[in-house]
Amino acid sequence: MPQPKYLMNIDRIERIPESEREQLKRITEKFVFRVNDYYLDLIDWNDPHDPIRKLVIPNAEELGEYGRWDASDEDTNYVVPGCQHKYGTTALLIVSEVCGAYCRYCFRKRLFRNDVKEAVSDIEPGLRYIAQRKEINNVLLTGGDSLILGTPRIRMILERLREIDHVKIIRMGSKIPVFNPMRIYEDEELLDAIRTYSSPEKRIYVMAHINHPREITKEAVKGFEALHNAGAIVVNQTPVLRGINDDPAVLGELLDKLSWAGVTPYYFFVNRPVAGNKAFVLPLREVYEIVEKAKALTSGLGKRVRLSMSHTSGKIEILAIDGGKAYLKYHQSRDNRYGMFMTLDCPDDAAWFDDLPGSEKFWTKPEKKTNAVASVNAMPDMPTSKKLSTGRQAASQKE
Repeated sequence: MPQPKYLMNIDRIERIPESEREQLKRITEKFVFRVNDYYLDLIDWNDPHDPIRKLVIPNAEELGEYGRWDASDEDTNYVVPGCQHKYGTTALLIVSEVCGAYCRYCFRKRLFRNDVKEAVSDIEPGLRYIAQRKEINNVLLTGGDSLILGTPRIRMILERLREIDHVKIIRMGSKIPVFNPMRIYEDEELLDAIRTYSSPEKRIYVMAHINHPREITKEAVKGFEALHNAGAIVVNQTPVLRGINDDPAVLGELLDKLSWAGVTPYYFFVNRPVAGNKAFVLPLREVYEIVEKAKALTSGLGKRVRLSMSHTSGKIEILAIDGGKAYLKYHQSRDNRYGMFMTLDCPDDAAWFDDLPGSEKFWTKPEKKTNAVASVNAMPDMPTSKKLSTGRQAASQKE
């Protein structure tokens, strides 16, 4: 199958009426827009509420007043430019600010603004930091999308990390397995790099971002198989999103299809209160009920998934919401509170941990560790007339 063609101008999508394209330009002038023809072909253009369409085609609520740019205060996790270290054993390298497509719900939507620079081309400071800290045994390559990088650069990063003996696991965050699976199964050099640096003692994990069962096409399954055969372990994570997968039957089908393809259902997330994401937000109670009904439709393999909030203070697992109470525990904690159990009142309209009365007793907002990245939460809105930066445009057009 030929490699898909990438589109960065919404005017080129003629299946969107011209009048609607004109309205959407206001959004694409503020946030980068990118998609490809393979993924566009998954959309049912006769359905105005098509979930695949909602994933990548802008919506008017993106310009509304809602949330914060950095809803989990990632700017407090930077230790050197391009490297975050929030939890003891895990470090993040922000290796790219480019994605195959820019998902409209993205919690790092700030990276797609022209006035934000978090990804770095020079990963040496991050590699030095990781090498000096033996407690770090796994590293996540993220951004942006790690598999959007050219294969020689991916190989170089994998090789450098494998030179650090205490890094046992390398994780690659990516939506490419469903957005452009041909990039995986047709690139023998990429598969060889994974085969070389994923061993029985030191695995490479691909952290896929699959939101809807319709994304799991025969091409995607072929890509999963290629990754498996190269020695990678593929797992999946997705937020529960209004209008996209907020249906127990849809989530149940997703869990089944992932399990059938050998992809581990890893996390269901609560959508973070990120600026521009209002259209996708659901109350916590509703998210919990949808997830539980979905899990009832699948096997024990599908039930391995955890429902969690990636909060400033850590990953907070939602164990149950019942009788107006939320029963929670820290699944990860930046303050060594792993396993702490919490029972809090849960108003019907609560959509985030901070919305639960009394939640402030369990955490304090951290201070920035370094000046490695400028704070984004205080940034003013970018003028909608500002165009895509030349550097990012050039990077995007390499695909």
